[in-house]
Amino acid sequence: MSNSIIYLNAGDIRALQLSPALARESVQTTFGDHASGLNQCLPKAALDLGPGHGFQSMAAASKADGIATIKWVSMVPVAAGSNQTGIHATICVNDYATGEPLAIMDGNEITLIRTAAMSAAAAAKMVAGSPKTIGMIGCGLQAYAHLAAFRDLFPGLEKLVAFSRSKASAEGLAEHARQSGLQAEATDIAEDVLQQSDIIISMVPGAPGLKAFLDARLLKPDAFVSAVDIGRSWLPESLSAFELRATDSLTQSKAPYDSLTRPVESAPFHTDLVELCSGKSFDLSGRKLFCFRGYGLADMALASVVLKEARKHGAGLSLAR
Repeated sequence: MSNSIIYLNAGDIRALQLSPALARESVQTTFGDHASGLNQCLPKAALDLGPGHGFQSMAAASKADGIATIKWVSMVPVAAGSNQTGIHATICVNDYATGEPLAIMDGNEITLIRTAAMSAAAAAKMVAGSPKTIGMIGCGLQAYAHLAAFRDLFPGLEKLVAFSRSKASAEGLAEHARQSGLQAEATDIAEDVLQQSDIIISMVPGAPGLKAFLDARLLKPDAFVSAVDIGRSWLPESLSAFELRATDSLTQSKAPYDSLTRPVESAPFHTDLVELCSGKSFDLSGRKLFCFRGYGLADMALASVVLKEARKHGAGLSLAR
């Protein structure tokens, strides 16, 4: 039995410099393993205290990777323009066979990486052709992570269109994109993003009084959307405009959610990331939606990669048990 565990803070994880491809492929492998019965995961357990406010836990175990994980997350509403962090998360890792605790990790950094990796993993299975323009609805940290993930997946991307409640945030992301070689436009009209983009990432945080404002009927005929915001920013009556609707796990969610976190039962999901990564093929014509709440399999996938890389490089702090 080990007398110590590894503690990895956000800086330790960032220093590992995990590539977008490694993150995406680890998610695809783990969800594919689930289809083959090589791991298990419970649906997210949530304590909802109000719009954008609550606590969640996600548990998963993988015989293939030899680990089990639990992620504990808190969420609070954050005002537009605030520097406050709205999400706090911690991940604990145990040995699958012996049950010994192996590591405690900062969950915010892993959430940042895994969320973009999930969007990219879904896009790899749902997008046909070579998209040229990517649009961001919301320009916080997730937008930067998604831009890196999608540029890795689709190196032919040429342009970014950015919209945010904070014009400064949109301008900042646009300038970042320009410095990396993309054309970029910051707009204060959300419809510009919908009408110009082949890929759209919506990342609108929950907040009291939030009203849906995105209309899927304005999208290009073959656009792909990843709704990191669980669908809350999209007009419920427009969601049927998506010909293919997928989520991370059908055992956890059956439909997108509206701004009051109610399932939009008129636009149920057709499939999930488990099935997409199992090799099953789908008709990719028309508009596609990937809308997800976050599933413990993805956190476990990234925690496994982080633990392996940390051991390889001697990263983190060894704590006595």
